[in-house]
Amino acid sequence: MTRNNTSADWWKQAVVYQVYPRSFYDVNGDGIGDIRGVTARMGYLKSLGIDAIWLSPFYPSPLADGGYDVADYRNVDPRLGTLEDFDAMAAAAHEAGMKVVVDIVPNHTSTEHEWFKAALAAGPGSPERDRYIFRPGRGEHGELPPNGWKSTFGGPAWERVADGEWYLHLFAVEQADLNWKNPDVHEDFKRTLRFWSDRGADGFRIDVAHALAKDLESRPLADWPDDPDEGEPGDDNPLWDRPEVHEIYREWRQVFNEYEPARFAVAEAWVVPEHQWMYASPEELGQVFNFQLSNAGWFADELRAAIEKGLAAAEQSGSTTTWVLSNHDMPRHPTRYGLPQVRSSVHHQLVTDWLLRDGTTYFEDRALGTRRARAALLMELGLPGSVYLYQGEELGLFEVADIPWGELEDPEAFMSSHGDAIKGRDGCRVPLPWAATDPSGDFGFSAPVDHERAHLPQPAWFAEHAVDAEEADAGSMLWFYRRALALRAETLTVTGDTSLEWCRGYGDQVIAYARPCAGGRTLTSVTNFGDAPVELPEGEILLASAELLGDRLPTDATAWVVR
Repeated sequence: MTRNNTSADWWKQAVVYQVYPRSFYDVNGDGIGDIRGVTARMGYLKSLGIDAIWLSPFYPSPLADGGYDVADYRNVDPRLGTLEDFDAMAAAAHEAGMKVVVDIVPNHTSTEHEWFKAALAAGPGSPERDRYIFRPGRGEHGELPPNGWKSTFGGPAWERVADGEWYLHLFAVEQADLNWKNPDVHEDFKRTLRFWSDRGADGFRIDVAHALAKDLESRPLADWPDDPDEGEPGDDNPLWDRPEVHEIYREWRQVFNEYEPARFAVAEAWVVPEHQWMYASPEELGQVFNFQLSNAGWFADELRAAIEKGLAAAEQSGSTTTWVLSNHDMPRHPTRYGLPQVRSSVHHQLVTDWLLRDGTTYFEDRALGTRRARAALLMELGLPGSVYLYQGEELGLFEVADIPWGELEDPEAFMSSHGDAIKGRDGCRVPLPWAATDPSGDFGFSAPVDHERAHLPQPAWFAEHAVDAEEADAGSMLWFYRRALALRAETLTVTGDTSLEWCRGYGDQVIAYARPCAGGRTLTSVTNFGDAPVELPEGEILLASAELLGDRLPTDATAWVVR
């Protein structure tokens, strides 16, 4: 067990590795990663030096949205395995000293969920239908949706059923929003939290945590703006980040505290930094994702501000913050850093446009993206709080931006026209490469010799980033991650100290901070964003992301110095 994991509040300084199960490792040869595949690669995960594994949804699902359309919250998708496979995986992780975090999707269910089928069968006004958000339509015959709200994937957020009513779906039409004013919903999710806790889950990641509470009663639905994010300042938003959502999480905290040690959760809540702390308070979930780093371009002032906001929110909550560079919903950060950089107000959207729009030619400087990704990792790992890694970033993978339209899976691609369409999030979900010279053609993703094709196509350049190729190269990204994670555990988290002091004497093109570390010493992290090398402080160089120029740090590089 990692030393960090011996503490009841292990999650406050954990390194958590996100596994997207369908693209991690395929044991049975059907072209889809599975739970047994995670177990089979537990040695690899342990060798990284992580504290926990977070599994994206592995539940029975029609896969309208990569498993985030859940048909049964207390089972395993048969294509991914069985409950017994999950139990074996959790036991193997615990034996290897790692915790297990599972994804919970409480805003919506699949339209294949037994509750939704019962709602359709029972009809308007029934208790079964009240578990979801059904409303009559507008127009003479109810032929128009209740209002103009839009789905985040494109198109209207309402879908009409055979009896004429409309149900709300903030995401894909196959994802019907639950009614969190219904007590059945509350009780069923508490049962789900206990179910997975009893089977070995140490924590939970809460999908769309800021959307559960909704206001559809305080004014006529048609009076709300079509885009609630553009409501008048001071108005309550009917869909996002409502105050009542915190009542739900205070209720969940009571469930978490039934266990020893208490379970925790991390909220996916795309809210302003000033509201993050409420989700992360000890009375609620414990942590919230801080997406400020991933939204920023490669600019010292933006990244410094992101760090400061994250630390401030953590101090207000009485918890620790989280640091995220990539996940299953965004283009991989080596690619983002290898594209022309723009300011954060538009950075993420422009990068997404450049990468994913059909027919767009973009110029990705992979050497530059890799160099900056190494620097970003070291800067991130030195910060107090938890770090969430996404599978494949330890291999330095780039976004796969040229998947043919006919092979895409993400609903973002299906819900827009190909003429001016985004190709969605599949580019960061392509199955991992394990073997560079695998003759069966999927870079070792599937274990059997005779197997189905991987569910998303892998590009030829994956060979350069395969696990076995990087294992053989001491200068690879994989070995850099292993060294950096080991040093973090040995020097920083071992102290339990989560303080940080800014080093202000370097100018505005450098991010430098100091933290207490093992042996009563001080670790200084210096990241250079400027064009000219900068002098490093005196002391022992623990690790640098690029070759130093004597005692100077070159541009787009980070160094850790201890004295």
